[in-house]
Amino acid sequence: MKKLLLFSFSVFTAAALNAQSCTPGVQYADSTYGVWPDTTTNFPPGEVGVFYSTDLNFKVPSTVTAEVAGSDPLAQGFIGSTIDGFTVDGVDGLPAGFSYACNISSCAYAGGANGCANLYGTNSTAGTYPLTINITATVLVDIPIIGPTPTDVPTSFTGYKLVLGTAGTIEEVIQPFSVHPNPANTKITLNGLSEKLNITSIVITNMEGKIIRTFTEVSGTSQDIDVSNFHNGVYFVNIQHETGSETIKFVKD
Repeated sequence: MKKLLLFSFSVFTAAALNAQSCTPGVQYADSTYGVWPDTTTNFPPGEVGVFYSTDLNFKVPSTVTAEVAGSDPLAQGFIGSTIDGFTVDGVDGLPAGFSYACNISSCAYAGGANGCANLYGTNSTAGTYPLTINITATVLVDIPIIGPTPTDVPTSFTGYKLVLGTAGTIEEVIQPFSVHPNPANTKITLNGLSEKLNITSIVITNMEGKIIRTFTEVSGTSQDIDVSNFHNGVYFVNIQHETGSETIKFVKD
């Protein structure tokens, strides 16, 4: 159901009388479904103490397809069913002083509809704020004798985040951290580091959460890490810095 929910993230609740307005982008109207930006691009970073405003555009899918359902068994059971609409029940994780609003007051969108939402506010605390979206998707399920019946599917998902930095770090958080090569054999290079981010540690863990390597002294914009003695498998690099923390996955061949 995660892919289905991703497309519904753009349905925000109207949270304030002074909510910022937005107009759905015409360039997305012909799309089958989608959300812009997605969780990979994510929201642009903001600066603490400075008013922030950004729009999210979306197109709600009209039918549950295999692509929309993904690997979720519950969603797969709805493949072929009509999506009647989406309603957001709540959005957790926004920094204090921030709010959100739909381009329509009800924040309830029919399947196949396109629209937008505005995220806005001012906060004085730097950090990375993960967002959890709680939504209800209404799907028309064909029940024998009764016929198409609206079925509410409440759920939640994560993936979006808002990063707030200081004037000295905001330009740095625009460029994400990355690991190269990936998969790796003998060495990885961690890119995107900066003294302005005041990185306090880099910790590598395996799939079980066991700490494999820890670095507390970081300098320059990149760091080479020897992984030749690592067992083959999936590892995670966690970077603690001024605005929060980031985790990157890499594979050791």
